[in-house]
Amino acid sequence: MQQLFKLISKLAEDDQSTVLIQGESGTGKELVAKAIHQHSPRKGNNFVPINCAAIPEDLLESELFGYAKGAFTGATNAKTGRIEYADGGSLFLDEIGDMKPLLQAKLLRVLQEREFEPVGSLKAIPVDVRVIAATHRDLEKMVEEGRFREDLYYRLCVIPVNIPPLRRRREDIPLLIDYFIRSTSKQQKKTFTGFDLAAMQALREYPWKGNVRELENLIQHMSILYSGKVVRFIDLPDKYRNGGVRQSIPAAGTDDNPMDAPSIDVSVPEQLMLFSNGATMPSIETWDDDGIDFKGLVNEFETQLIVQALKVTQGNKKEAAKLLNLKRTTLLEKIKKKELQWEEKNSSGSS
Repeated sequence: MQQLFKLISKLAEDDQSTVLIQGESGTGKELVAKAIHQHSPRKGNNFVPINCAAIPEDLLESELFGYAKGAFTGATNAKTGRIEYADGGSLFLDEIGDMKPLLQAKLLRVLQEREFEPVGSLKAIPVDVRVIAATHRDLEKMVEEGRFREDLYYRLCVIPVNIPPLRRRREDIPLLIDYFIRSTSKQQKKTFTGFDLAAMQALREYPWKGNVRELENLIQHMSILYSGKVVRFIDLPDKYRNGGVRQSIPAAGTDDNPMDAPSIDVSVPEQLMLFSNGATMPSIETWDDDGIDFKGLVNEFETQLIVQALKVTQGNKKEAAKLLNLKRTTLLEKIKKKELQWEEKNSSGSS
């Protein structure tokens, strides 16, 4: 993402070259396009977006190029198209991969000749516009299959920008969550205060098919339901607790869910399940006459908490201390006392 931010800065300086932004749905392609425009010399003029997939083909042409008076039945007045409206600024063509071949040819002329003809007009109109296109499709594959013009593809792909999906930058998830919580708090009187450690771990492991947009929607969802509270693991919707797998509950009395099947004990805190690494607490029935090693068990559990917190924060002790609600110096003392050499070795350079 840091490399992407540097690229955006360089693209903004050169306000002529066409840009092709590629990435999955929900990764923030339009946000990148707006950032390029806002940091360029064109920022004083219009940024004009149009979604090529959302507008029918017969309407998309007139939306892009406009039309002359009398061009067709009902055209009682001339209409300015988006290309002309973006003159001096930037035209953002979202989902360019859904544009039909006829319009691809007309767009190619705009890029080559820097002029266009409104529908029903024979007079070409010069235009100074920077085209920023975006798609979630593989345009190179579409070119090979004959579904996208090769000449237009290379005109668009002067400077390609690839936005990584959220699952490939999981370290950004806590930062994005914090940002969305603060943004939501500006719109609502009260929002939730954050996620507990177990919930945060589940969110870091979730595949995020909807990317950043899905994460933002979850934050809005949680802010409505858990205003003023910390969201626990058990508070998360099922798919986030199950790693993205929707689990259906069979009807009672069936072979998959017999009525006399033992119920699941949901009273055990999720943190215990998360940090126990499969180990279970000794049941009262198994205690011998000497009792249990209380201090030993507590020490072991504390160690697991610290190790897991360091894993979640990728060795960042400052962040781990924050997750555990400990002072950083206290956490460092515990790490030293417990001689967690593996963590020390693998978190070198961390705060």
